Amino acid sequence: MTDLPFDDTTDFEDADRGFLGALVPAVVRAADGRVVWDNDAYGFLAADCPDTARPSLWRQARLCARQGLYEVAERVYQVRGLDLSNMTLVEGERGVIVIDPLISAETAAAALALYREHRGDRPVTGLVYTHSHGDHFGGARGVLPPGSEEGVPVIAPAGFLEHAVSENVYAGNAMTRRAMFMYGDRLPKAPDGQIGAGLGMTTSTGTITLVPPTVDVTRTGQEETVDGVRIVFQLTPGTEAPAEMNFLFPDLRALCLAENATHTMHNILTLRGAVVRDARIWARYLDEAIEYFHGRYDVAFASHHWPTWGHDNVVAFLSEQRDLYAYLHDQTLRRLNDGLTGTEIAEELRLPPALERRWHARGYYGSLNHNVKAVYQRYLGWFDGNVAHLWEHPPVAQAQRYVEVAGGGDAALAKARGYADSGDLRFAATLLNHVVFADPSNRAAREALAGVYRQLGHGAENGPWRNFYLAAAGELLDGPGTVLLDAANPAMTAALTTAMLLDSIAIRIDGPRAWDEALTIDLVLTDERLRYRVTLRHGALTHRSFPAGDAPRSPAGLTLTLTRPQLLGLLAGQALDTVRHEGDPGLLPRLFALVTTPERAFPVVTP
Repeated sequence: MTDLPFDDTTDFEDADRGFLGALVPAVVRAADGRVVWDNDAYGFLAADCPDTARPSLWRQARLCARQGLYEVAERVYQVRGLDLSNMTLVEGERGVIVIDPLISAETAAAALALYREHRGDRPVTGLVYTHSHGDHFGGARGVLPPGSEEGVPVIAPAGFLEHAVSENVYAGNAMTRRAMFMYGDRLPKAPDGQIGAGLGMTTSTGTITLVPPTVDVTRTGQEETVDGVRIVFQLTPGTEAPAEMNFLFPDLRALCLAENATHTMHNILTLRGAVVRDARIWARYLDEAIEYFHGRYDVAFASHHWPTWGHDNVVAFLSEQRDLYAYLHDQTLRRLNDGLTGTEIAEELRLPPALERRWHARGYYGSLNHNVKAVYQRYLGWFDGNVAHLWEHPPVAQAQRYVEVAGGGDAALAKARGYADSGDLRFAATLLNHVVFADPSNRAAREALAGVYRQLGHGAENGPWRNFYLAAAGELLDGPGTVLLDAANPAMTAALTTAMLLDSIAIRIDGPRAWDEALTIDLVLTDERLRYRVTLRHGALTHRSFPAGDAPRSPAGLTLTLTRPQLLGLLAGQALDTVRHEGDPGLLPRLFALVTTPERAFPVVTP
């Protein structure tokens, strides 16, 4: 490991600066009494680092576990430690502007209550989403309950809703399942268990909600005034999120960096899965921020971690973050063009020593290893060019053949234990994984693999790697856990456009069962003044829209005339006779019968 400056306490001083008060106890419950957040569970971090954790990650966890309301600048406050992300509050003339309302409505409401306890009962007069990830909008209804949003601008970068839905709804079930491993929300909070996620502690498990944006930021330089507060925006699409933005409060001399610059190396591709990010453009937008906002701020804060004070300190921080992403991008491309694969590049590439020693460039959340592979994937995809990898057997079939070659399950298990005993945990994991996939009932192999995963987890500097390894050990021994977060709940569904709702149905059609089905349904939405023609052919559900008054070229088998709330009711199971309809009423249940429900707790590290 690089010799790290553990005697440098600047981060701890900055993380504690401006503290006003904590939530005591730091436990948030849902309406049914279920605990959705417990920051007090991390009290063990006050002790010295044990041998079950990397000292560097332990240090990061101690910083991220700090909890409470903090003053960032005059009229600018942050609540930290009540979810994976921060909620920032900016005081206006009449009330308070909320930036990034956490993951869950419950934690957002608790954060707002903590602010009001110290700063007064100010109404929410504006809501800003920095970007399209769920930990920055999911708690919206905790600060803007239904019926309270009238007249309150909700500001987001252009494309926000489309990308929020594509990630959290279209692929939401798989991402949510993998996020359980990445953030370790179900792992025990303990020195040998979950000690954080590098970006924050873990994810809350309350109710995910969404209030749709009313104001789109479409260009850098766009200025909006909310409750008397001026905000100047820098659009940064394709960086940490497909839709993201930095922004300046010029009269308060405070700069929000969203999630584009935090106190860790970030992900080019998260382990939970996402669209691969562009490290090249990320570096370029950080450079643009240095120049565009130069001289106009005294503090920079982000949607995670603690602020950086002092203009020159911020410039140095942004410059190093810029160079971090530029270096890993450019050097991956250099070696890629030499013919190396992503795995080969990841094994050899290291950062310049000056960056390796910077705490904010360490791989607590993203890692250099998997970020290099992500850059490779962005340019060349999953195939490394070796035709042996073009048409491999799927995991179970491949595992059975590996075990056969090794001489059977007992022989493979013995060899794997030998690799583990010699310290080659990586290959021990590979071989034991084949033994488990070849015979999931082999309890000895499952226990041996779980032991290897625990050792790999305890040695990881990266928070998500540690959580993945430890969660995998748990699944091997105890089976898949319960998934608590639900990105497809009614509160999220209500925020989708009608087109997005229809898309979310299309991706759940059981294609083979629908091969020979053919039907057409028109939805005439009177409050939208649009007609949506929904067609099922060859197992594919497609739709298009046109003005409600336009006569279609051919009649539909069923036409429903209804409002959007009535449509949501039908999708929730209300009877068809609650809406006006013409044609064959049997088409709707025929369609719904083909809509599948995904398995939320599918196995990840077992067949």
